[in-house]
Parts: sequence; C-alpha cells; structure tokens
Amino acid sequence: MEKLTRRAFHQHVIALLACGVLGRGEMPEGQGSKASESVRISGGLTDVPGIKVGHFTHPQRPTGCTVVLVEEGAVAGVDVRGSAPGTRETDALNPIHTVQKVHAIVLAGGSAFGLDAASGVMQYLEERGIGFETRVAKVPIVPAAILFDLAVGDPRIRPDREAGYRACLRASDGPVEEGNVGAGAGATVGKLFGLHRAMKGGLGTASLRVGDVIVAALVVVNAVGDVVDPKTGRLLAGVRTPDGQQLADAMELLRRGESLAPQRLGENTTLGVIATNATFDKAGMTKIAQMGHDGLARAIRPVHMPFDGDTLFALSLGRVRGADLGVVGALAAEVVAEAVVRAILKAEGLPGYPAARDLRRAETR
Repeated sequence: MEKLTRRAFHQHVIALLACGVLGRGEMPEGQGSKASESVRISGGLTDVPGIKVGHFTHPQRPTGCTVVLVEEGAVAGVDVRGSAPGTRETDALNPIHTVQKVHAIVLAGGSAFGLDAASGVMQYLEERGIGFETRVAKVPIVPAAILFDLAVGDPRIRPDREAGYRACLRASDGPVEEGNVGAGAGATVGKLFGLHRAMKGGLGTASLRVGDVIVAALVVVNAVGDVVDPKTGRLLAGVRTPDGQQLADAMELLRRGESLAPQRLGENTTLGVIATNATFDKAGMTKIAQMGHDGLARAIRPVHMPFDGDTLFALSLGRVRGADLGVVGALAAEVVAEAVVRAILKAEGLPGYPAARDLRRAETR
C-alpha cells in the first residue's frame, strides 16, 4: 500500500488553499504545476480504484436504483441526518458492531418498496462467492437507502430485486452516467410549497485528488428545499413562483412567513455515497460521513428537515495510509456539494417538473 505522510498531505492542502483553488479544480495563471496536478473536481465515484457503479432505470416510469459495488470489500460508515429515513443494514456500520466491511451500497427510488433492490444485489454477489465469511456460507453485506418518488408516475411501479440484479450487471469502473438515471430518475426538488411548484432533481458525482488521496461522492438529490451553487450563491433549482416561470427562493418565502404546503414524512430525501482510497476504520468513516453532510448544507436549503431522510454512506478502500481524518472529511464535504450541483445541472425535465436548464432557457426568451 502507498503511504502518504501527514505532513506531505497537509502541505498539499495548504498550498491549494493558498492558491484559492480547492473546490474549483483549476489554478490561477503563473502558479506552479505541482499543486495544479494535485486538485481536480470533476470525474466521479469510480475514480476511487476498486469501485464500480451501475444503474437500473425503469422503462415504464421515472424510477430506478443505483448500485455501488466494492467486491473486494470496503470499510464503511453512515450518517443518517434526515428525520424520515428508509434504510437497510445501517446498524451493521456502527463502529462497535462486528462486521468490518461491506460489499455494495444500494440507493433506490420507490420508497420503502425500493429496499427490495438490495436483495438482487445480494444474489449477484452470492453467485460470485463474495460476502462475509460464516461457517456455512458467504453473506454479502449490502446496506441500502431509499427515496420517495412515488408521486412521479404510476406508484405501483418501483425498483425490485430484479432491478438491483440488473444494476449490478451494468456496473463498471468507467465514467458514471448522471442526471435522470438510476435512483435519480424520479428525484424532484423544491417541494416545500407544493408539488406544482417543484422541479426535477437527479443524480450527480464528483471527485477530488490531493497528492495520492482521492475523495469522491455520488449524490441523489430529492430534497424538499432549493439547490444553490455554493461557489456563486446562485439558485439553480427549487421552489418556483406561482406562474412556474422563475425561482421563488424558498428561504426568502420562509422569512416572509408564507405557509408551507402540507408535508408527509419520508417523501423527500437526499442520498449519497462518499468514497476514498485513504485508510480509516469504521469510526473514521462514520466521521467522514458526518462531515460530508456539510456539503449538503452548503448546496441545499433548507436541508435535514423533518420531511427529509437525508443519508450519507462513506467507504474506505484502504490503499493509502497516513491521510488526516479531518482533512479527508473536509474534502468529502467539497465533493458532496459539487455532486449535488452536478445532479441538478445534468437533470432533464419531466412533465410538471422542469429542470434547471429549462428555466434558464425561459429566462433567455
């Protein structure tokens, strides 16, 4: 395994911060090439070696599932910050519990029905002899989390066991498809003041490299609130004005005291997976998952509402030793925020749910 001294790692990060480039993926003119080679926010979750991503998007309605395969096993943590989650096997990730590694993470639409997709992923892994060793069988460890997208199309159509299996068959370590795919197919945002004023969400991914350390994230944005670009402060998508033509700014409406639309628990959720090639234990990965939520807070407002089930997983592939836990957590927040922005910019509109690109076209007419 590669070893990166903490001093060297800190020097990389300090140089990037001094140049003002950490989080932009570019260097000002005249700066040295060493730092410029060390930072890049683009790419995606599969930039971390050992990870494959596969989507299944249902052909009959906008819903689906996304599978993150780590067939060699990965140390994992989770942080469930929203108040209305739908999850499976998250207790296994508690640092005091026995199982040390997971073999896949599943993100799915379909509300709690979508948790069934994890069974298909377990089948795929079992067929290949991958899992936690017991005396009589290898048991794949497959945590999962779901989002509510049943209001977009026929609610009787949702991801199932077959969907999870087919997502595994399509998994690769190549570039990750973004937008209206997999778990992001039926994602929407900006629902605080009613679905008739909401917009299309989606799935996005981003990665960043500092020295030998890679930190990446994949996020499915189905938030009740607005999405903002944290670098510019510009609203990208969310609650629209009553005529549907412009963004209304949910926080401004809340400050004015406007009444919310009736909300039901669990009908909104942002889900994500953070991954790094740095080596940490379960407690460390739990902390990185916690810090990753800072990225959601920068890009989604409001976030972590009683109506959201916001959940972030964090995976360590354990190939680079010596990285600083706090710094990797800070970088995780950066890529999470970028993945949220990409999810919105890559989304395509559906009937009743325009995408960010649709409103931009309307502004230019």
